[in-house]
Amino acid sequence: MKHLPKHLRPRWRYLAVELETWPDATIRRGSFQRELWYAAQNLYGDAGSADADLTVLGFDFEDSVAETIVRARRGSVEEARAALACIDTVGDHPVGVRVRGVSGTVRACSERYLHRRAGISEERDVVFETESRTAVVRNSLLDVSGPDGFTGATQLDFE
Repeated sequence: MKHLPKHLRPRWRYLAVELETWPDATIRRGSFQRELWYAAQNLYGDAGSADADLTVLGFDFEDSVAETIVRARRGSVEEARAALACIDTVGDHPVGVRVRGVSGTVRACSERYLHRRAGISEERDVVFETESRTAVVRNSLLDVSGPDGFTGATQLDFE
């Protein structure tokens, strides 16, 4: 079977995406892909989401931060951004989704926007709400463990 001529091949754009969640969460590529498809389908319907053709390429999850590349058709970058903005949970875990940048090739997207980790995390004991609790610390961000889950805080909350 022959390849299509270059002018008939689909054109793609690649979005570098960062996901951040609580320290006890684990997110996998398949569950994020499913949430992305559902978000696009709910926002644009079957035909619109199929036209955008959003696909998750690669997925790197470590220290409660995930980095991935989302492929979208060239004219559907804004639709892809909107669908990503609609994602607030993956599985049962709440997530924050951030688009770091858009590029025309996977290589340029990876080199320019990915592998900029927020820092190495460590555990430390802190006093929060007059009780000693365990916190996961990354740079100046702290996720304090409590009876109802985690609470996000900064260094300024403890001074």
